[in-house]
Amino acid sequence: MRQEEITRLFPMHIRKALSKAAFDMEQVYEIRLRVNGPLILIYQGKEYFLSKQGDFSVNESRAYLVKAEDVTETMEYISRYSMYAFEEELRQGFITIQGGHRVGIAGKTVLDGNKIKSVKYISYLNLRLSHQIKGCAAPILPYIIKQNHLCHTLIISPPRCGKTTLLRDLIRQVSNGTSYLKGVTVGVVDERSEIAGSFQGIPQNDLGIRTDILDCCPKAEGMMMLIRSMSPEVVAVDELGDYEDIHAIESVIHCGCKLFATVHGSSVEDIKEKPLMQRLVQEKIFERYIVLHKEERAGRVRAIFDERGTSLYDCKGRQGILC
Repeated sequence: MRQEEITRLFPMHIRKALSKAAFDMEQVYEIRLRVNGPLILIYQGKEYFLSKQGDFSVNESRAYLVKAEDVTETMEYISRYSMYAFEEELRQGFITIQGGHRVGIAGKTVLDGNKIKSVKYISYLNLRLSHQIKGCAAPILPYIIKQNHLCHTLIISPPRCGKTTLLRDLIRQVSNGTSYLKGVTVGVVDERSEIAGSFQGIPQNDLGIRTDILDCCPKAEGMMMLIRSMSPEVVAVDELGDYEDIHAIESVIHCGCKLFATVHGSSVEDIKEKPLMQRLVQEKIFERYIVLHKEERAGRVRAIFDERGTSLYDCKGRQGILC
């Protein structure tokens, strides 16, 4: 990821601050702009304020104060001076840009009946940088294979702990195949363009040679479309949460496909408390649970459980790749 590709998205004052800052862009996860608020970066998993001189600080008083024109100019660069061309993306609250990065937006919504028509007076931006860490899923692969077959797998993670990054590499490795697992066809429903990071229909992230992607498609509808049209052996989705998702999962499983999915949470017990997920856990739909946490860095695997809740791996007291 080249730093100039990111800095050029911002107006001159912010561009200069980012250019002066001494940091590794690969370790930057978010850049947040809020009108009349401080310029904030999520760097190496921690929040920092950025000054006009490019200094990192935990002191808000030293931060560059974002102006309305900063947000307006940033949106012009991101949309290439054609907001109309991104009308559909704006309706969903984000724009995916080249490189697979996603710009979340907030402001005043314009309604058409009960549906969001567009967003105007945009005052809040969150640039979430897409990261590929090839090989990061390799240590968990042996845990999600049982009798030479892949397992239905759910990745459980608090926000910003690397679940999408892990899912992305898991898809890539399963699609390409490894020394002990032949490659299989994978269908990805990328509702928010975060997994593949597609730009104008072309994935910016490597999801493997046997992967088909439905970009900006609702998960429930997309899962059924893939099953009907692309004959996947594995279906992968990010962030389960709707009743429609749960019903589609049942269809995927009954069709003989394996499912890779993620959900926000901190433990299997946490998932059991979610009404939408409770039945899936009780009926042992998922055969493997990968639980992530963030202490020193994102993407650490805390534990792995099977469908009965038996621990297959526990990071406590261990020092290894997974930890």
